[in-house]
Amino acid sequence: MKPIIGIAANERSMIEESEHWLTYTPKNFVTHIQEAKGIPLLIPMGVVEDAKVYVQQIDKLLLAGGHDVSPSYYGETLHPLIQGTHPERDAFELALIKEAVAQKKPIFGICRGMQLINVAFGGSLYQDLSLMPKPTLKHVQLPTPFRFATHDVTIHTDSLLTSLLGSHYQVNSFHHQTVKDVAKDFQVVATAPDGVVEAIESHAFAAPILGIQWHPELAAQTRPSEQSLFDFFVHDL
Repeated sequence: MKPIIGIAANERSMIEESEHWLTYTPKNFVTHIQEAKGIPLLIPMGVVEDAKVYVQQIDKLLLAGGHDVSPSYYGETLHPLIQGTHPERDAFELALIKEAVAQKKPIFGICRGMQLINVAFGGSLYQDLSLMPKPTLKHVQLPTPFRFATHDVTIHTDSLLTSLLGSHYQVNSFHHQTVKDVAKDFQVVATAPDGVVEAIESHAFAAPILGIQWHPELAAQTRPSEQSLFDFFVHDL
């Protein structure tokens, strides 16, 4: 049977300040999970109490990008440079993470997904890259299209990513926050030249957890190495 991959969905209004709302995930995630021979299943935002039932329906959990994580979850107040938050989304996805761990199911986090994983296990974030000691790279690559890689990352040789991507790799970049204090039981396994955390992983639980900061879903159509991340998640993580 094909693995069922639960994708935690986002929501937005169809028209600004409209009551017509959409539950969605970028189609790229659906496409590349399907290409990896997995079955994508969207998990709509809901009440925390239902997280257990949702996770029971899936084999693995994917956390996608989007809103900034509410800093209240790591003991800080809103900085003027923080962008849109969605506390209800945070609460529900944190419940999904808790249930995935309890049910021994692997988790893969992309961009916000990685940041939320770090926060879920006690880590913190820089609310904006400018608050880091010395950020030197452009981590929001627009107007460069996302199918192009724009900066290097160094990958630790003993990580899950090494066999897929090697020790030196190039990634696209679209984020203004990053991991600050790394959660207990997690290791930083990839970094950008300016010190920005590009990947974390943990083997401290019954199933592995992997998070990356870049966006393979936006480059996998033209870069086979990015599709290999989805293949690995669906079948091997």
